[in-house]
Amino acid sequence: MSEPAMSAHDFDLAVIGSGPAGLAAAALAASRGLSTVLLDEQPEAGGQIYRAITETPVRDRHVLGPDYWHGAELLGPLRDSGAAHWPGTTVWSVARPREDGTSGERILQIGLSRNGSAAMLTVRHVLMATGALERPFPIPGWTLPGVLGAGAAQILLKSSGLVPSGHTVLAGTGPLLWLLAWQYLRAGSALDAILDTTPRGNWRAALPLLPAFLRSPYLGKGAKLLLEVRRKVKVIDGVTDLRAEGQGTLSSVVYRQGDGAEQRLAADTLLLHQGVVPNLNLANATGCAQNWDETQRCWRPTTDDWGATSVEGVSLAGDGAGIGGALAAEHAGRVAALDVLHRLGRIDRAERDRSAVPHREALERALRGRAFLDTLYRPADVFRAPADDTIVCRCEEVTAGAVREAVRLGCTGPNQAKSFLRCGMGPCQGRLCGPTVTEVIAAERGVSPAEVGYYRLRPPVKPITLAELAALPKSAADIAAVDKH
Repeated sequence: MSEPAMSAHDFDLAVIGSGPAGLAAAALAASRGLSTVLLDEQPEAGGQIYRAITETPVRDRHVLGPDYWHGAELLGPLRDSGAAHWPGTTVWSVARPREDGTSGERILQIGLSRNGSAAMLTVRHVLMATGALERPFPIPGWTLPGVLGAGAAQILLKSSGLVPSGHTVLAGTGPLLWLLAWQYLRAGSALDAILDTTPRGNWRAALPLLPAFLRSPYLGKGAKLLLEVRRKVKVIDGVTDLRAEGQGTLSSVVYRQGDGAEQRLAADTLLLHQGVVPNLNLANATGCAQNWDETQRCWRPTTDDWGATSVEGVSLAGDGAGIGGALAAEHAGRVAALDVLHRLGRIDRAERDRSAVPHREALERALRGRAFLDTLYRPADVFRAPADDTIVCRCEEVTAGAVREAVRLGCTGPNQAKSFLRCGMGPCQGRLCGPTVTEVIAAERGVSPAEVGYYRLRPPVKPITLAELAALPKSAADIAAVDKH
């Protein structure tokens, strides 16, 4: 690691996550004078959307498309800015700000693991750009080998050039599902079917939002992509029931279209997707307030127009603060970085506001039509709160039925469910079950998820070994606390 500066802090700014928001924010902040470090657990920059942008074996740009390759344009400004980039770094905690006893500076400490050892990094401001997670899609059989999330499948394509062999079925709703199908077709992969679970009523709800969508950048690209996929792949619309079957591994997908009879497709691979939600675990564990977004049907951290959170010295940008897509994340990262520059005294308010104008205009263009997509692709209730025998917490193998029984015994929210059932206490720390547990409890109680709440998380938010913790530097006070002589 770099040697600390001669001050109470190692860096002015730590940006956590090197997707579009993190890359843009770190480059702008560093180029305007802040000592900046970009932390990311992946081996190279790009985040999930631009995964393996410099190393992907998929060299034919026709396959992944121009939106993916735009990510390469963000790497040059980062290199030129002078920001430190620490790949392979897992951040497992961000402590609330405190005043340094020597300098009087307000500082924050970040717990991280790098190169097999843990360390504490001290900074003046933290900008979290932690991106999105796939929304859980718990159906019967989703834990069978051969069933993956569409996001995981796309990662395999980008990082290793891998596509499924044998009978392949895609199921769910949302733009990523169609994008992955389009990329697979261009990579030469055959798809047996797409089972579209978009509720028919969503079209009626989205219709009033159509005018803004018609003026958005999504229209042309989306229409071309959908037409190409529908021309080449069997698409079954109106799917209302879905399960994966097999003895030890996936062998078939069973579905129901509307109120019709069950039908079966042979399948070696089933790729599931029903949208994405903010990756809020780190912000949650840091104490940032959060709110229920009814439109996107998810929890999101509460921020102001500049990305500032309820915790002093902590900002958010990109999909980790609310789903808007890669281009919106990029511009939001620059807006947040300008606010950090102002908060740390590098620019005044007038310069912050003036410099933000072009980025805010670009952000508005990138978000135009987003409400239409959010409404159109809102997942069906039945897939957000599944049947009793469906596993919702994969780490602890807790079913939806067990969660409902806990509610009947007096459990009112996800944090009590931890005590009743241990759901949310596994290695993923609720990433794969949190949204579903909230939805199941809310439906069983007949209240809004906003009333039910979400997991209350504490660090470490990622697994860390005892050896790493033991290797942390010890202060004199630490030693005195356990020294009995």
